Amino acid sequence: MNHVREVEVVVVGAGQAGLSSAYHLRRTGFEPDRDFVVLDHSPRPGGAWQFRWPSLTYGKVHGMHALPGMELTDADPLRPSAEVIGAYFDRYERMFDLRVRRPVDVRAVREGSGGRLLVETSHGTWATRALINATGTWDRPFRPRYPGQETFRGRQLHTAQYPGPQAFAGLRVVVVGGGASGTQHLLEIAPYAAATTWVTRRPPVWREEPFDENAGREAVALVEERVRQGLPPRSVVSVTGLPLNDAIRRGLSDGVLDRLPMFDRIEPEGVVWDDGRRVAADVILWATGFRPVIGHLAPLRLREPGGGIRVEGTRVVGDPRIHLVGYGPSASTIGANRAGRAAVRDIRRLLAEEPAAA
Repeated sequence: MNHVREVEVVVVGAGQAGLSSAYHLRRTGFEPDRDFVVLDHSPRPGGAWQFRWPSLTYGKVHGMHALPGMELTDADPLRPSAEVIGAYFDRYERMFDLRVRRPVDVRAVREGSGGRLLVETSHGTWATRALINATGTWDRPFRPRYPGQETFRGRQLHTAQYPGPQAFAGLRVVVVGGGASGTQHLLEIAPYAAATTWVTRRPPVWREEPFDENAGREAVALVEERVRQGLPPRSVVSVTGLPLNDAIRRGLSDGVLDRLPMFDRIEPEGVVWDDGRRVAADVILWATGFRPVIGHLAPLRLREPGGGIRVEGTRVVGDPRIHLVGYGPSASTIGANRAGRAAVRDIRRLLAEEPAAA
């Protein structure tokens, strides 16, 4: 386990971003196991999709874009997305012989010798000339703190732990969060729950117009500007608004999506606002998003004073050997595909300019 293996590139993560990167490495002449290695901590193929709740069927998935080189066709819209996309990723890994190593936990990335980075894992250490970090956000759910949170006698859980709507039968549920997950949870839970209450920090922004290529570019540019400044990334959906589809319209008309501003504190029996309003609750469901999984990069001291990592395209400004794919503007599935290609292009250029140390 103390043996250090040398490769040209280490890819951390085998979700959409990691597999896209591995595909482009393979396509441009890098050999798996010899020139690059893909390390994934998940037990099986599927990235974060394998952990999604069963009621999230493939037909409910918004914006799933095929991986490069292999379309996802004839998928049953009624089948759980975890099964559909997990099987698709599995076929993809085998078709392109990407040889993903799993489960492997990447614990730290440190400066090595000869210009290499040391990637320390649960299965030994790799010394690499370049790193593609494609770890996503699923393993770092964000739950904000509110006064009295620890006194609540009911159940608190995050989207990452969402078991499906039947688990809330007969319960009073407060759903916190104005993103796609929050609205999906509400629409699913409402027919089962005794009562639902929706609270968000900001009023939801509904998007009636189609989300075309121009709108997509504008949204990505806004997120990209933040990471260029070294600020923590916001999700693309946070700047695009929520699609006003038929299900959302029904939720608005029947009152399920009647939004309240954020409560001010939590009490044992529910949530409270400073104006005296109270809502009794058995469950608080935090649909409050995720944060990038980048703690293993901490030894490299890449964070800027603003709290994020400065990135140009996918390249870390402070260390051009490192690319963050699926981070900030490339967090969408189509963005991850493009970012994987761009990262590999830059890495090929970097390795050509900096020959390996003898």
